[in-house]
Amino acid sequence: MATDLELTGTTAVPTRQTSSTPELRTFVVARRDPTPGPDRTVRRRVASTTPADRLASAACIVSALALAWLTCFRLLPWGTPLAFVLTSFVCYLVIVTTVTHIVAPGPAVADRLATSIITGGAIVVGIALVSTVVFTFVRGFPALIHPNMWVDDMAGVGPRDPLTKGGVAHAIVGSVIEISIAILVTVPLALGTAVYMVEVGGRFARIVRTVVEAMTALPSIIAGLFIYTVFILLLGVPRSGFAAALALSVMMLPIIARAADVVLRVVSSGLREASLALGASRWRTVWHVVLPTARPGLATALILGVSRAVGETSPVLLTSGAASFFVFNPFVGVMNSLPLFVFSTVRTGEELYVQRGFAGASILLLLVLILFVVTRLLARPRRGR
Repeated sequence: MATDLELTGTTAVPTRQTSSTPELRTFVVARRDPTPGPDRTVRRRVASTTPADRLASAACIVSALALAWLTCFRLLPWGTPLAFVLTSFVCYLVIVTTVTHIVAPGPAVADRLATSIITGGAIVVGIALVSTVVFTFVRGFPALIHPNMWVDDMAGVGPRDPLTKGGVAHAIVGSVIEISIAILVTVPLALGTAVYMVEVGGRFARIVRTVVEAMTALPSIIAGLFIYTVFILLLGVPRSGFAAALALSVMMLPIIARAADVVLRVVSSGLREASLALGASRWRTVWHVVLPTARPGLATALILGVSRAVGETSPVLLTSGAASFFVFNPFVGVMNSLPLFVFSTVRTGEELYVQRGFAGASILLLLVLILFVVTRLLARPRRGR
């Protein structure tokens, strides 16, 4: 009987005989015929694409764009960029599903449709992010090219003065001081709360976790009103950068604590058990084993908290106020910040002030990027550990 799995040959196998001549034996190597038969199924590879798949996807994209253009600009009164993008995406999903159903089995259709939806969502998010950043920098570029924008304040500068006068340096200094104080106040409290919820536990820890989760959705105006009522009205603390930093701390605390709680839960319990088995105390286990292991995740939690607080305007407006000059003492007098500067300049309606506001927003984006890079560099695991 003919078969496609046999490949004969010989091999030398030594025997126990005194002669040095080895015994020859026949062996058979199984080899599968690469050509599938009628009763064999071909395994699908959903993680890779063939040239035919890429060509079909390109054809579907072109067809969807043409059909969307015909629908939006010729048949229906939807001649807007947003309607064109949405119609193109819907048409692409319909066309790619139909084409895949013709040339592939049912599971491949579901895979292709899910991949298209997820990829489309990622592209939409990327376009929104890139367009926001590009639009901000383009509007603020006429002011950013002047060196005085980086080193001067707005003392004595009017709404219609040229861009060669004044700057946002006082707002940059104020934002850096307020965020630094907020980080110094918030990080120990947030990490302590997360360690308590994960390492200590108990009935009260569940209550604390519930309160922290509820505070993550706290409106920023509530945080500003809390600091304004308790510290400024009741305790007599003057409106200053320190009061604004406390308001930002109220907003950062639940976000950092919640994210740190999730990160500390991910740390393997075997590391804790090994440390305790070697005779370390609970405190030394947390300090030398748990926290260093979770350091990259804790850095991400800090970035999330800072990103939420650095762009807030209403808490700073209630607790600090705006100043058009340099203020270096956060405990005395009002102190400006970049979000408040952007809010106060853009709402005036003056074109030169609006350009200064977009310049401040661009600098705020750069400040957040710098904080992100520095935090990630500090959180990198050291070599040899």
